[in-house]
Amino acid sequence: MKKIISVFMIAICCLAIAMPAQAQLLKFGVKGGVNLSKLKLEGMKDNSTGFFFGPMAEVTIPIIGLGVDGAVLYSQKGEHDFKQSGLDIPINLKYSIGLGSMLGVYFAAGPDFYFDFKGDKNFADNIKLERKNAQVGLNLGAGLKLVKHLQVGFNYNIPFGDAFTRKAAGEAIGAKNKTWQVSAAYLF
Repeated sequence: MKKIISVFMIAICCLAIAMPAQAQLLKFGVKGGVNLSKLKLEGMKDNSTGFFFGPMAEVTIPIIGLGVDGAVLYSQKGEHDFKQSGLDIPINLKYSIGLGSMLGVYFAAGPDFYFDFKGDKNFADNIKLERKNAQVGLNLGAGLKLVKHLQVGFNYNIPFGDAFTRKAAGEAIGAKNKTWQVSAAYLF
C-alpha cells in the first residue's frame, strides 16, 4: 500500500512540475468597476452610478475553458436616500473561448450575495424606508480576456427580492435595485 501511495504522489508531483506556467489552474487578482443601478419605487425611478472594487480569484480547467470565479467586493449602489453600501460576493460559472494566445471571450452566470452596511431610514412620521440587510441575486455576464492577465466585462445583476421596503399609511411597497456592472480585472 505504501508503494502505491508513493508512486501516486510522485506522479502528482511530476504532473505539477510539467504543467506550463500559462496554464495555471488558480489565479488571484483585483477587480473594480462601475455600478449603473435602476431602482423603481411607487412610480418613481432612480437611476444612479456607483462603484465596486476588491480581490478576486479564478479557477479554470485549461483545455475545456470551464471554470469558476469569485470576488469579495466593496460595492456602492444608488444615491441620496436610496444609497446602498455593502459587501458584494459574486460567484460565477465561467466558460472561456480562446481566440488566439492573446485574446479570449468569456460568458458567466451565477449567484450574487449582497450584504448592506446601513440600516433603516425614516423620511417622516408616517413614512419609513427599510433596507434589507442581505440580498441574493443572479449575475449574467460576458467579457474579453486580453493579454492573459486583463479582463474587461459587463454583468447584469437581477435581485430575487426587494432591496427596500417603504411603509406608508400601513401599506408596504417593495423596490428592487437592478444593476449593470462594467468591470476591469487584473489577474496575477
